[in-house]
Amino acid sequence: MTTDDPMGGDAARRAWREGLGVALATSAYGISFGALAVASGLDIWQTCVLSLVMFTGGSQFAFIGVIGAGGLAAAPAAIASAGLLGVRNVAYGLRMAPVVGTSRGRRLVAPHFTIDESTAVALAHTEPRARRLGFWVTGIGIYLGWNLTTLLGALLGDVLGDPRAYGLDAAAAAAFLALLWPRLRQRQAIAVGVAAAIVATVLTPVLMPGMPVLIAALVAVLVGWTNWLGSSAEPPGEPHDVPELGGLP
Repeated sequence: MTTDDPMGGDAARRAWREGLGVALATSAYGISFGALAVASGLDIWQTCVLSLVMFTGGSQFAFIGVIGAGGLAAAPAAIASAGLLGVRNVAYGLRMAPVVGTSRGRRLVAPHFTIDESTAVALAHTEPRARRLGFWVTGIGIYLGWNLTTLLGALLGDVLGDPRAYGLDAAAAAAFLALLWPRLRQRQAIAVGVAAAIVATVLTPVLMPGMPVLIAALVAVLVGWTNWLGSSAEPPGEPHDVPELGGLP
């Protein structure tokens, strides 16, 4: 009798457990998003459609943040901010292409589920079947949970009023900080964060909502282009192809 598992059964079960665990944890953010979206001026149906169609939490929080501050006049800046945050999913898609499967149907729907968490869970495994399971269980699980909690948050926000009274207005900022914190390991990352924060703070009083964020993002582009304070070596302990397991979809 052998203990080998040629089908990768143990790895597949781990992928299932990890995917479901990440889905449950990440879906909780949807309550905050739903409440904040209603407080920003969207109705319940608009809030739910945004999660159904956009489904990238960081971009959604950026969108409603700008809309909430500047109204419909700030819509172009809101779209640009959301798009800027969503660009990272293109890189994830390139990396996930050989993982999701070869059928036309899977490749057609996979981009919608290609987010931080599904990519991280998939690439945390080496066995092909476990990678596929990790990707699909995490992506679909978060999609279902995120949309259910978005609806719940929108209903609660509509009934309870101002989400700031319950501290939900701080949830998005806390989530972004949690996503950023693991990256602050080198001088370059710290310098980018500090410089972008200063630029955004100085420009916020004089520019329309959303524009300071976009201009601050140029700081990161400029530093990355010139590799200021950077080096060619990877930070110690940084995986080659695995994003942080956490943050927003």
